[in-house]
Amino acid sequence: MKKILFFTTITLMGNLLFAQTNPAILEWLQNDSIKGSHYVSGNSTVIQDNDLANVQKVEYSASSVYVHTNGIPAYATGPFLDRNPSFATAQNAIFKFPLNPAQNMGTSTSTNGGNIGVFINGVALFDYRDGVSYSLSAATDQGGPVGGRGDGVWNRDAVPAEMDGFDCSKGHPARGNYHHHQNPSAFKLDKNVISNICNLYDADGLYAIDANSHSPLIGFAYDGFPIYGAYGYANVDGTGGVARIESSYKLRSIAVRTHYSDGSNVTDGPAVNVRYPIGHYREDYEYNSANGDLDQHNGRFSVTPEYPNGIYAYFATVDANWNSSYPYAVGPTFYGNVTASKVNAVTETTDVYSTEVTDNTDTTTSININSVIPSFSVFPNPAQNFIAIQAGGLVKSNINIDLIDMEGSVVRSSQIKQGSTIWYIDTQTLYNGTYVLRINSGTAVTTQKVVIQK
Repeated sequence: MKKILFFTTITLMGNLLFAQTNPAILEWLQNDSIKGSHYVSGNSTVIQDNDLANVQKVEYSASSVYVHTNGIPAYATGPFLDRNPSFATAQNAIFKFPLNPAQNMGTSTSTNGGNIGVFINGVALFDYRDGVSYSLSAATDQGGPVGGRGDGVWNRDAVPAEMDGFDCSKGHPARGNYHHHQNPSAFKLDKNVISNICNLYDADGLYAIDANSHSPLIGFAYDGFPIYGAYGYANVDGTGGVARIESSYKLRSIAVRTHYSDGSNVTDGPAVNVRYPIGHYREDYEYNSANGDLDQHNGRFSVTPEYPNGIYAYFATVDANWNSSYPYAVGPTFYGNVTASKVNAVTETTDVYSTEVTDNTDTTTSININSVIPSFSVFPNPAQNFIAIQAGGLVKSNINIDLIDMEGSVVRSSQIKQGSTIWYIDTQTLYNGTYVLRINSGTAVTTQKVVIQK
C-alpha cells in the first residue's frame, strides 16, 4: 500500500504548493485513534480515557489555519499533587492562526493569563503567571487582580510556585484545560532532575532535549510565529553548529522589592527571604540583551530547519541543567500582531490537511510522502539510565522499537505511537555493553548501535 497525504478537496496547484511548504499547516500532530490517559494519586497504573489525543483536524485558507483539538496529549497526564481537583478534559476547541504572521510595529502586546499559544499536539501554552500577586494589605500572595485580590504589582511566577502541581511532563490543568507554562520535556530527562513525580507517574512529554540537534518545532504563539525547543543553530544564519539558545532575562541582585528593573517606584512587595525567594515573582527578573541570545519577547529572527529562509521564532528556554528558564517560551510580550484566537466555528472556505493513509493515487488531489521510517536521533550514547529516541518528523504510524544484545536476544521492546515525537527505553537494569536498537515501521527497518556504560 502506498502512503500518501490526501486533501479532501481539489485545490489549485498554488494552494497545494502552499500547503506543502507552510509549517503552520504541516507540523501539527494529527490523530484519529490514540486516546488520552491519566494517573490518579496513589495509583501508578495509567488509566485510559475516551477522548482523542493530539490534533483531530487541520483546515486552512489562503490566510488562516484552523486547528481542531481536544487539548489532550498522547502522553499520560497527572496526578497534580498540589490539591488541584481538576483533570485534563476535552476542550473541543478550534484555534485560528494566521499563516502570514507580521511584526507588531506599535506598542508590544502583553501576554495574559490563559492560552497564549498552542503546541503541535494541540495542548495549550500559558505564560509565566499563575494569577496570583502580592497584597500589601494582607502581607501575602493573593489571587490576582482579575479576581479582585492582590494588587497585580508583584506577580507570582507559576513555574517555581506551582512545582508541586506539575505532572511528569511539566503540565497541569486549569479547570480542565491542560497546559504547559514551560518547555514540555519530561522532568526525568533533565540533567538536574528537580521533581520526583516521574518515579511513580511516568510520562514522556512532547520531546526530549538533544544537545546535538536543532530542537523540533513544538508550537505556535498567538501571533502566529513558531516556537522551538531549547536548542537551535548557534548563529542566526544557520551556521556554527547547534547550541543552547539562552534567555536574556536574568535574576536581579536585590534584597528588597520596592522598584522595578527600569527604576519605577512601585508598591512594595515582600523582602527577599526564604518565604519569598528571588525568582518568586516575574518582576524579580531584568532584561539585558548582553545576557543571552534572545530579545525581550524571548525570540529572534533566524534560520531553522522548517524555515530555511529564516523567520522570527520563540524558544522554550532552559538553563545549563535543562531546567526551565524564565520567560520559558513567549513573553512577557509578543513580537507580532496577536490575531490568533479560539473560535466557535470555521468561517472561511477551507481545504483540509490530513495525514490519512489511503490507496488513492490521483495526483490532482494527493501528494506523495516518504513511506519509510522518518529520521531519528538516539541519545545519550553511551547511555546510563535511559535511551531517548527522538523522531525527526511526524510519526504517522506506530513504530516498533527493540533493543537487542550481542547474543541476538531482545532485552527491551516498546512502541512509538502515531502522533508522538519522543519515546525512551529504561536501561537501568541492563548490563554494560554494546546493543543494537532496531526501529521497525512495518515497511522499513533501520538499526543503530548503542552503548550502555554506567
